[in-house]
Amino acid sequence: MPMEQAAQTAPILTPADARPVDRPERITAIDSLRGFALLGILLMNIVGMGLYGSAYDDPTVTGGATGANLGVWTVMHVLAEGKMRCLFSMVFGASVLLLTGRLADRRDAADIYYRRTLWLLLFGLVHGFLLWSGDILYPYALCGLALYPFRNLRARTLLILGSIMLIGNSALYIKLGFDRRAMIEDGRAAETMKNAGRKLTDTQQEALTSYERWHKRHYPDAAALNKMNQEWRGSPLQVIGMRAQSVMPWHSQPYYGAESWDIFSMMFIGMALMKYGVLAAARSARFYGIAALVGYGIGIPLNIATARIIIASNFDPAVQLFSMSTYDLGRLSVALGHLGLIMLLAKAQWLRGAMSSLGAVGQMAFSNYIFQSVVTAFLFTGYGFRMYGTLQRYQLYYVVVAIWIVQLIVSPIWLRHYRFGPLEWCWRSLTYWKRQPMRLTLSPEPAES
Repeated sequence: MPMEQAAQTAPILTPADARPVDRPERITAIDSLRGFALLGILLMNIVGMGLYGSAYDDPTVTGGATGANLGVWTVMHVLAEGKMRCLFSMVFGASVLLLTGRLADRRDAADIYYRRTLWLLLFGLVHGFLLWSGDILYPYALCGLALYPFRNLRARTLLILGSIMLIGNSALYIKLGFDRRAMIEDGRAAETMKNAGRKLTDTQQEALTSYERWHKRHYPDAAALNKMNQEWRGSPLQVIGMRAQSVMPWHSQPYYGAESWDIFSMMFIGMALMKYGVLAAARSARFYGIAALVGYGIGIPLNIATARIIIASNFDPAVQLFSMSTYDLGRLSVALGHLGLIMLLAKAQWLRGAMSSLGAVGQMAFSNYIFQSVVTAFLFTGYGFRMYGTLQRYQLYYVVVAIWIVQLIVSPIWLRHYRFGPLEWCWRSLTYWKRQPMRLTLSPEPAES
């Protein structure tokens, strides 16, 4: 049947229905999806971990913008950028329903939920300042604090809320594109007048100052770039100072800003998909096959088109913002394609070994996420090998593959002996104010999702 009809006829799962599944099933379903998203997030994070931040969107800044480097940027733009974070956000929203469903009969349900979320917020602060300035735990926790009252909404309502936010973000990107273009044009005009020896008005001077500040931040010259690279390779205190400069603006965004809307929208959609049974692998194999075909069929051509436009403009910042008007449609479509593919593999029990390893990575997502940051912090910064800014863009992916191999091998081995990842165990113990059993027994209780 068509996807729309399938969505209407699917049984709706309420929070009370949501509960931990037994271990084999969870590894081939939502944990596999979480593991896939977690490994995929490193595809994008690695750029900011090993190169100057502006290179994330614009490879002409540093890291190389031709040949293999441009090819890597293009592939990531089409298949990974924003898509993995989208999946991770949706799974986080689903986990809210799983947790609150299990706590439905407890008087202290809200206490447990908010204590769990506040501990996540604290973990995010420490992670952001000490290991990775692109931390998502802190903003996820902030948004998570507001999710609890939405847990009992109908799936359709949650889907509408998420969609409205996506549309709002698309409109905002168009406005930002016009603003950025005007700022650049006014700044360059004022710069030309100044170079010609003409006196600037207060408005023109303000435009020039704004433009120069923006240009210096996004396009540092070789001397400035080398200075920043050296600081990232400096002492641990220097590294923490550099990281604080990146974290503070990110963490100081307004709660109602575009970044929060981005996260909220995908969490709401994830909650809706969980209630529809999509993220619980409760739909038919045919449904997931159609989801993969439709998602990839819409998202991949759209993202290829925007990649070509951006490259043709030589990564013009205004053009990039205008292209973001289709960003959410493109990333959500590809993310749903990824979701459909992973769930189809789980339903059909294909590639069991790979799916089992992905599930183990997903079950230990918190520990594996921090592990990625620890390894890259010691590899790139003054904490260890000081390789920040020394690799080309495509070379960063050698590091990604190495980390993937370690996590795919170690995670299932760890879970043969322990109920949780080390940080999952710590988080759960703090949440319940009680030391949790760690080692597996002959009859282990279901682990937290």
